[in-house]
Amino acid sequence: MGSWEITTLIIGEVLLTLAIFSAIIALIVFSIRKPIRKHKPIDMMIFDKIKPHVSEVNNKIMSFITFLGKHQFLIPANLILIFYFLLVKKQNWFSIRVITIALSSLVLMLLLKQLFQRKRPLSPLLKAAKGLSFPSGHAIMAVTFYGLLIYILQHSITIDWLKWLAIILVFFLIILIGFSRIYLRVHYASDVAAGFIIGLLWLLISLAVLKWLEGYVTSL
Repeated sequence: MGSWEITTLIIGEVLLTLAIFSAIIALIVFSIRKPIRKHKPIDMMIFDKIKPHVSEVNNKIMSFITFLGKHQFLIPANLILIFYFLLVKKQNWFSIRVITIALSSLVLMLLLKQLFQRKRPLSPLLKAAKGLSFPSGHAIMAVTFYGLLIYILQHSITIDWLKWLAIILVFFLIILIGFSRIYLRVHYASDVAAGFIIGLLWLLISLAVLKWLEGYVTSL
Protein backbone atom coordinates (compact mmCIF):
# COMPACT_ATOMS: atom_id res chain seq x y z
CA MET A 1 0.00 0.00 0.00
CA GLY A 2 1.31 3.44 -0.93
CA SER A 3 1.91 6.34 1.42
CA TRP A 4 -1.18 8.17 0.13
CA GLU A 5 -3.46 5.25 1.00
CA ILE A 6 -1.90 4.93 4.45
CA THR A 7 -2.31 8.66 5.05
CA THR A 8 -5.96 8.47 3.99
CA LEU A 9 -6.58 5.59 6.39
CA ILE A 10 -4.97 7.48 9.26
CA ILE A 11 -7.01 10.62 8.58
CA GLY A 12 -10.16 8.52 8.40
CA GLU A 13 -9.32 6.82 11.70
CA VAL A 14 -8.69 10.14 13.42
CA LEU A 15 -11.92 11.70 12.18
CA LEU A 16 -14.06 8.66 12.98
CA THR A 17 -12.60 8.11 16.44
CA LEU A 18 -12.73 11.79 17.31
CA ALA A 19 -16.35 12.06 16.15
CA ILE A 20 -17.48 9.03 18.18
CA PHE A 21 -15.59 9.95 21.31
CA SER A 22 -16.56 13.62 21.08
CA ALA A 23 -20.22 12.63 20.86
CA ILE A 24 -19.87 10.48 23.99
CA ILE A 25 -18.04 13.21 25.89
CA ALA A 26 -20.59 15.80 24.75
CA LEU A 27 -23.37 13.73 26.30
CA ILE A 28 -21.38 13.31 29.52
CA VAL A 29 -20.54 17.00 29.72
CA PHE A 30 -24.15 17.97 29.07
CA SER A 31 -25.30 15.73 31.92
CA ILE A 32 -22.69 16.83 34.49
CA ARG A 33 -22.26 20.53 33.77
CA LYS A 34 -24.84 21.61 36.38
CA PRO A 35 -23.64 19.22 39.14
CA ILE A 36 -20.05 20.38 38.62
CA ARG A 37 -21.02 24.02 38.96
CA LYS A 38 -23.04 23.23 42.10
CA HIS A 39 -19.96 21.60 43.65
CA LYS A 40 -17.74 24.62 43.07
CA PRO A 41 -17.36 25.07 46.89
CA ILE A 42 -15.28 21.85 46.89
CA ASP A 43 -12.92 23.42 44.35
CA MET A 44 -12.65 26.53 46.53
CA MET A 45 -12.00 24.40 49.61
CA ILE A 46 -9.07 22.74 47.81
CA PHE A 47 -7.66 26.19 47.00
CA ASP A 48 -7.88 27.02 50.72
CA LYS A 49 -6.08 23.79 51.66
CA ILE A 50 -3.19 24.65 49.33
CA LYS A 51 -2.90 28.31 50.39
CA PRO A 52 -0.73 27.69 53.54
CA HIS A 53 1.85 25.96 51.34
CA VAL A 54 2.29 28.87 48.94
CA SER A 55 5.82 30.27 48.93
CA GLU A 56 8.31 31.84 46.52
CA VAL A 57 10.21 28.56 46.20
CA ASN A 58 7.06 26.55 45.54
CA ASN A 59 5.90 29.17 43.04
CA LYS A 60 9.09 28.68 41.01
CA ILE A 61 8.85 24.89 41.22
CA MET A 62 5.20 24.83 40.17
CA SER A 63 5.82 27.34 37.37
CA PHE A 64 8.56 25.09 35.97
CA ILE A 65 6.40 21.97 36.25
CA THR A 66 3.45 23.67 34.57
CA PHE A 67 5.79 24.70 31.71
CA LEU A 68 6.34 20.99 31.00
CA GLY A 69 2.65 20.79 30.09
CA LYS A 70 2.57 23.92 27.91
CA HIS A 71 2.48 23.91 24.13
CA GLN A 72 5.82 25.77 24.08
CA PHE A 73 7.39 22.60 25.50
CA LEU A 74 5.09 19.90 24.12
CA ILE A 75 5.30 20.95 20.46
CA PRO A 76 9.13 20.58 20.28
CA ALA A 77 8.92 17.43 22.43
CA ASN A 78 6.40 15.86 20.04
CA LEU A 79 8.51 16.84 17.02
CA ILE A 80 11.62 15.28 18.58
CA LEU A 81 9.72 12.03 19.19
CA ILE A 82 8.31 12.02 15.65
CA PHE A 83 11.70 12.53 13.97
CA TYR A 84 13.43 10.12 16.36
CA PHE A 85 11.13 7.24 15.44
CA LEU A 86 10.89 8.27 11.80
CA LEU A 87 14.56 8.87 11.02
CA VAL A 88 16.59 7.15 13.74
CA LYS A 89 14.60 4.08 14.80
CA LYS A 90 12.83 3.68 11.43
CA GLN A 91 9.63 2.81 13.28
CA ASN A 92 7.02 4.66 11.25
CA TRP A 93 4.04 3.52 13.30
CA PHE A 94 5.43 4.98 16.51
CA SER A 95 5.78 8.35 14.76
CA ILE A 96 2.24 7.99 13.40
CA ARG A 97 0.97 7.37 16.94
CA VAL A 98 2.68 10.53 18.20
CA ILE A 99 1.26 12.71 15.39
CA THR A 100 -2.25 11.27 15.59
CA ILE A 101 -2.62 11.42 19.36
CA ALA A 102 -1.08 14.90 19.67
CA LEU A 103 -3.30 16.52 17.03
CA SER A 104 -6.52 14.70 17.90
CA SER A 105 -6.21 15.35 21.64
CA LEU A 106 -5.65 19.06 20.92
CA VAL A 107 -8.80 19.23 18.79
CA LEU A 108 -10.78 17.32 21.41
CA MET A 109 -9.61 19.62 24.21
CA LEU A 110 -10.55 22.78 22.29
CA LEU A 111 -13.93 21.31 21.38
CA LEU A 112 -14.77 20.42 24.99
CA LYS A 113 -13.73 23.82 26.30
CA GLN A 114 -16.12 25.47 23.88
CA LEU A 115 -18.86 23.04 24.84
CA PHE A 116 -18.59 23.62 28.57
CA GLN A 117 -17.72 27.36 28.56
CA ARG A 118 -16.48 27.43 32.15
CA LYS A 119 -14.64 30.57 33.25
CA ARG A 120 -11.26 30.30 34.93
CA PRO A 121 -10.76 31.04 38.66
CA LEU A 122 -11.02 34.75 39.37
CA SER A 123 -7.88 35.08 41.50
CA PRO A 124 -4.85 33.40 39.85
CA LEU A 125 -1.80 33.09 42.08
CA LEU A 126 0.76 34.66 39.70
CA LYS A 127 -0.82 35.67 36.41
CA ALA A 128 -4.05 34.96 34.60
CA ALA A 129 -4.23 32.22 32.00
CA LYS A 130 -6.01 32.73 28.69
CA GLY A 131 -8.97 30.73 27.46
CA LEU A 132 -11.60 28.65 29.20
CA SER A 133 -11.22 26.43 32.25
CA PHE A 134 -12.99 23.08 31.77
CA PRO A 135 -11.44 20.65 31.08
CA SER A 136 -7.82 21.42 31.88
CA GLY A 137 -5.84 21.40 28.64
CA HIS A 138 -2.64 20.82 30.62
CA ALA A 139 -4.16 17.70 32.21
CA ILE A 140 -5.39 16.30 28.88
CA MET A 141 -2.17 16.98 27.00
CA ALA A 142 -0.01 15.75 29.90
CA VAL A 143 -1.84 12.43 29.98
CA THR A 144 -1.85 11.97 26.21
CA PHE A 145 1.79 12.98 25.65
CA TYR A 146 3.44 11.57 28.76
CA GLY A 147 1.04 8.62 28.78
CA LEU A 148 2.16 7.85 25.24
CA LEU A 149 5.74 8.21 26.46
CA ILE A 150 4.99 5.58 29.13
CA TYR A 151 3.61 3.33 26.38
CA ILE A 152 6.81 3.84 24.36
CA LEU A 153 9.05 3.20 27.38
CA GLN A 154 7.12 0.03 28.13
CA HIS A 155 7.86 -1.27 24.64
CA SER A 156 11.42 0.06 24.37
CA ILE A 157 13.24 -0.60 27.66
CA THR A 158 14.18 -4.23 28.21
CA ILE A 159 15.64 -3.89 31.75
CA ASP A 160 12.67 -4.31 34.11
CA TRP A 161 13.83 -2.15 37.03
CA LEU A 162 14.84 0.69 34.70
CA LYS A 163 11.57 0.45 32.79
CA TRP A 164 9.44 0.68 35.95
CA LEU A 165 11.56 3.48 37.40
CA ALA A 166 11.10 5.52 34.22
CA ILE A 167 7.35 4.77 34.12
CA ILE A 168 6.86 5.77 37.78
CA LEU A 169 8.78 9.02 37.30
CA VAL A 170 6.76 9.97 34.21
CA PHE A 171 3.51 9.03 35.99
CA PHE A 172 4.31 11.34 38.91
CA LEU A 173 5.22 14.10 36.45
CA ILE A 174 1.71 13.85 34.97
CA ILE A 175 0.18 14.20 38.46
CA LEU A 176 2.45 17.14 39.29
CA ILE A 177 1.54 18.97 36.07
CA GLY A 178 -2.14 18.70 36.97
CA PHE A 179 -1.48 19.79 40.56
CA SER A 180 0.57 22.77 39.38
CA ARG A 181 -2.49 24.17 37.60
CA ILE A 182 -4.49 24.01 40.83
CA TYR A 183 -1.63 25.45 42.89
CA LEU A 184 -1.29 28.37 40.48
CA ARG A 185 -5.08 28.85 40.68
CA VAL A 186 -5.58 28.85 36.92
CA HIS A 187 -7.75 25.72 37.07
CA TYR A 188 -10.22 24.23 39.51
CA ALA A 189 -9.48 20.74 40.81
CA SER A 190 -12.55 19.46 38.93
CA ASP A 191 -11.05 20.81 35.67
CA VAL A 192 -7.87 18.83 36.26
CA ALA A 193 -9.65 15.64 37.35
CA ALA A 194 -11.85 15.76 34.25
CA GLY A 195 -8.79 16.44 32.07
CA PHE A 196 -7.02 13.39 33.47
CA ILE A 197 -10.03 11.13 32.84
CA ILE A 198 -10.69 12.46 29.34
CA GLY A 199 -7.01 12.31 28.41
CA LEU A 200 -6.66 8.72 29.61
CA LEU A 201 -9.79 7.57 27.79
CA TRP A 202 -8.68 9.30 24.61
CA LEU A 203 -5.17 7.83 24.83
CA LEU A 204 -6.48 4.28 25.34
CA ILE A 205 -9.03 4.59 22.52
CA SER A 206 -6.47 6.10 20.13
CA LEU A 207 -3.85 3.45 20.87
CA ALA A 208 -6.39 0.64 20.42
CA VAL A 209 -7.66 2.01 17.11
CA LEU A 210 -4.14 2.74 15.82
CA LYS A 211 -3.01 -0.76 16.76
CA TRP A 212 -5.96 -2.21 14.83
CA LEU A 213 -5.22 0.09 11.90
CA GLU A 214 -1.54 -0.94 11.87
CA GLY A 215 -2.55 -4.61 11.72
CA TYR A 216 -5.05 -3.89 8.97
CA VAL A 217 -2.57 -1.91 6.85
CA THR A 218 0.27 -4.41 7.22
CA SER A 219 -2.07 -7.25 6.19
CA LEU A 220 -2.88 -5.56 2.87
